[in-house]
Amino acid sequence: MAVVGALVLGVSTGWLSWRALVRVLDRPSFARVNHRGRCVPTAGGLVPAVATMLLAAGGVVVAPASLRDQYAGPAAAVVVVVLGLALLGLVDDLAGSGEDGRGFRGHLAALRQGRLTTGGLKLVGGGAVSVVACAPISGGGAGRLLADAALVALAANLGNLLDRAPGRTLKVSGGAFATLALAAGLPAELAGVAAVLGAALALLPADLSERLMLGDTGANALGGALGVGVVLAAGPGARLAVLAGVASLNLAGELVSFSRVIDAVPVLRAADRAGRLRD
Repeated sequence: MAVVGALVLGVSTGWLSWRALVRVLDRPSFARVNHRGRCVPTAGGLVPAVATMLLAAGGVVVAPASLRDQYAGPAAAVVVVVLGLALLGLVDDLAGSGEDGRGFRGHLAALRQGRLTTGGLKLVGGGAVSVVACAPISGGGAGRLLADAALVALAANLGNLLDRAPGRTLKVSGGAFATLALAAGLPAELAGVAAVLGAALALLPADLSERLMLGDTGANALGGALGVGVVLAAGPGARLAVLAGVASLNLAGELVSFSRVIDAVPVLRAADRAGRLRD
């Protein structure tokens, strides 16, 4: 199956990309203190971004000429959203600070004061990237395009909201993609998203053992890629339902701590802590 093959290929390419980038990520400019107070390289999301670029280029080269137009739409959407959101996340990982404000309210308040925070740049730029990514795959008019772009942008931000503990974003993303792919019948259009997820999952052991952090670079890009997957595989009604769901979760993230909710539910707590270092 194309989706399973792409997932496996993504894991392999992600692992090779990580080995190639490990010295870059070990430089002092990437060092950040994690939730445990340990100094860990951030922006590990550069790995799936590089792997995505390499795999997309290879796919275009090896695809038969008669199929390149069919391949171009889904592949281009995935590449645009992953590279665009990874770039915006990288800026936040390297230049952001706690003084920039948190959440939509903090960034919008800064914009009203004439300040563009790194989070505000993600907010504005992420919306633009999502529109460009959805343009070739959305179908319908401007309203449909804007709804799909909102779904992708909010899915990207949700990935970031979940990235508060080692491995959490990767685990949730893996479960979300499996649900989407199986519900849609493993359509070939999801191969590009599967490759992105596979490349990110190659980092799961390192993320769980706190040898690196995905950072906004990876969490935003992975969430956005899953949003593109919904646009590719689901009908208009299902996409609106998912949009309502991710919008509600984004709103909830402004009001409550996902970590507290997860810790309060035994099953979620066990899944969240599986494979992590003990406190």
